[in-house]
This record gives sequence, structure tokens and C-alpha cells, in this order.
Amino acid sequence: MLEFILDVWKSNPDRDAIVWQGRVYDYGALLRLFNDWKERLQELGATPGSVVALDADFSPNAVTLFLALVDQRCILVPLTAASSHNRTNFIQIAGAEIVVSIDAHDEVTAETPHAAPDQALYGILRERRHPGLVLFSSGSTGKSKAAVHDMVALLEKFKVHRKTLRAITFLLYDHIGGVNTMLYTVSNGGCIVAVERRDPDSVLAAVERYRAELLPTSPTFLNLLLLSEAYKRYDLSSLRIISYGTEPMPEHTLKRLHELLPDVALQQTYGLSELGILQSKSREPDSLWVKVGGEGFETRVVDGVLQIKARSSMLGYLNAPSPFTEDGWFDTNDLVEVDGDYVRILGRQTDIINVGGEKVYPVEVESVIQELEAVAEVTVYGEKHAITGNIVCADITAASRLDSSQERELIALVKRHCRERLQRYKVPLRVNLVQEHQHTERFKKSRR
Repeated sequence: MLEFILDVWKSNPDRDAIVWQGRVYDYGALLRLFNDWKERLQELGATPGSVVALDADFSPNAVTLFLALVDQRCILVPLTAASSHNRTNFIQIAGAEIVVSIDAHDEVTAETPHAAPDQALYGILRERRHPGLVLFSSGSTGKSKAAVHDMVALLEKFKVHRKTLRAITFLLYDHIGGVNTMLYTVSNGGCIVAVERRDPDSVLAAVERYRAELLPTSPTFLNLLLLSEAYKRYDLSSLRIISYGTEPMPEHTLKRLHELLPDVALQQTYGLSELGILQSKSREPDSLWVKVGGEGFETRVVDGVLQIKARSSMLGYLNAPSPFTEDGWFDTNDLVEVDGDYVRILGRQTDIINVGGEKVYPVEVESVIQELEAVAEVTVYGEKHAITGNIVCADITAASRLDSSQERELIALVKRHCRERLQRYKVPLRVNLVQEHQHTERFKKSRR
């Protein structure tokens, strides 16, 4: 099943495969670990069809055990420290029969909890004799949903050989983007550069030290990177591609990034836990217009909402009704504008603010506010209003500590700047200064 990956490893035993905690492992070492795990799976009790939760980050054992479980045709449930507050709940929803934990020293422990009642979707995988993957959504806008995938369908696109890249594993081990980065890298003989901390200085220090070429990340992180000015402190000459996704990109952030890093390709990606990662092509380096799709994917826009049909679509949710239309299309809930083959993502349908019949897209207002150097983070949302239906509100995190007088000045500045740049109904009527971060541990804006 994984011959196309293992053949690459066997052909390149001396090539760097993973950098973890300052140590470089080649593909020969990964192949030995993989073969060891294949022999040790019986000790874990992992047989074809077993549901195995794997709590880890990117490490030699985490990568090779993930692939060994896939090759064994198990149903894999990746977890990370970012979901630790939901760990017990996720294990119960997934019905994990075995829970494997890999710690910061790459040491492995296993336990066998009392599994929940079996799931019908697992029966489909077992009947097909295919491995499975269960991914929990981030829950940044509400309840986490458990998407069940057939790994055979997800692996298909990695059989086509593409660029060999040294890639930072910024997106997490239990995220569709993190899984995509890992599988892309090891199937093309690239090098996984694992980071222990996901702050701008730690990430860019790893880019410099290990000559990373690809940084897959989020708009929220890129905004924090610009604010920190960490790009001035490191040699980024090896960096060829910054790919960004998981949430809409503020136009100001994208244009500023392009100005500062003109030799780096800025690639907008589009993917969902339910579908996998689509191929994408931006119209211009600093443009939010993007063409999405590629082999195995079809797209259409219905009433302004993007819908996708994919060969790699999930089988369904473990804990929610099916989101597919009767004719098999997945409703992304993303509102888009269309220009020929290109779309521009405006935001989630559920996030749109209706002010007296006019639509306000939060990311547009956030992009304008983000132009102010005094603002570190901003989240725009609606609150109910007796006359207009809703009013626009903004929570602001200042870039530096302010006294009460400076706070009032910043609030006035935000409102004045918005009045100069936006139509009247889009201007926030309420601006709140908050102290806490406005993003999750996955560096995705929280819009609850």
C-alpha cells in the first residue's frame, strides 16, 4: 500500500528525512524505524481494522508509526497537545481501542481504554480492507466534528512525484494540513523540519538553521510574524514558498508580506478536514483571487457559496449528520466571489454580519484595522441591535501595553481610520480592547 513511499526511502537512504530536536535523521534511519514498528504492532494489539489514537507531534517515531498503522490497515486517530482539553472526549467519540502517546523524548507508551460502541463508518473501511483516518475539526467556531476518511483515497494524490522540499511542520499532526505536509514531504524524498515552538522567532530560526524551503502556515501567524519583525533577524534566503490557508487572509497582510519577501512565492491553499487539500493557483503573488480544484476535485458556486465534490471526500462524521447534498456535493459554507476560473473567499456564511440589510464581511473590516501599527490582533463580529438587526463590533489586542488615556486614543483612532476607509455601515460602533490572544493554539482566529 505504501510502496510508492517506501521505494523513495530505499532509493535515498542517506538523504535528510527529518530534523527533530536538533538531530537529523536520514531515510535509512526512518526505514529501519518503520520496519521495527511493523514488527511491534502486534505487541500494541493493532490488527487490521483496529482504532488507534496516536497522541504525538512530528518526531521520528510519530511519523513512522503513523505510516506503519496505515500499512497495517488500522483506523488512525491523530491527537496533539493542542487538543488536550478534549482528549478524553475525542477518544470516546472515536471509539479508540488503543491509545498510543509519544512524548517530547520520542518515548512511546500505550493504553487500552474501554472503547465506545462501534461506528457504522468503520464497518465500511473494514469491509473494503482499507486504513482509515479520523480528523477532528478545530472547533474554532463551535463543536468539533469527527470526519472519517478512507486513507486509500487520501494517499492517491501523493503517488504523483512532485518537488522535493525541506518543509517546516507548522500545521499540527492532527490537522489535515499537517498530515498533508508530512505525506507530501516523505513521498517526495523531502525533509521534515519539526519545530518545538510555533512562535515567529522559533519558526524563522529553524528556517535559517536547516535551510527550509516551504513554510505552510496560517494568516494569523503571518500577521504576528509581521508584527514581531522576526523576518529582519534571520536569513530567509532558502525560503521558496509560504503557503497559507485555514482561514481568510486579510488583504493588507498579504500585500505587506509580498513587499517584504518579494522572492518568496505566496501560495494560497484551500482545504478542509472533510475533503483534503485541493490544488490551488493564485492569480498574482499578492492577490486573494485563487483557482482551486485539480484532479479528483470539482467545484461549483450555489447562491454565492462554494461547493466541492472530491474523490477524497470523507465517508461522513462520527458525531454529526452528513453535510453532503443529495447529488454528493459538500457545502463548504464559504461565501465567494467569482471571476472566470478564479474565486475570492469572503468568509464563512455564518460569520457574515447583516446591518440593516447590508452584508459586512468581517475579514474586510479586520484587514483595514490591521493596517494600524498599534494593533496586534483584531476580531470583528456582529451583535444584535433593535433597529439595524446587528451592529459591527471589534475586539482589539494592542501591539504594546497602554495606559487608560492611550487606550481611549487607540479606540478613537480605529473608528476614525475605519470611517476613512470603509462604507458607513461597515464601521465598528463598538471597539473593545482585550488583553488575551484572539487565536487558538493552531494559530487560527477564534470566532466563537
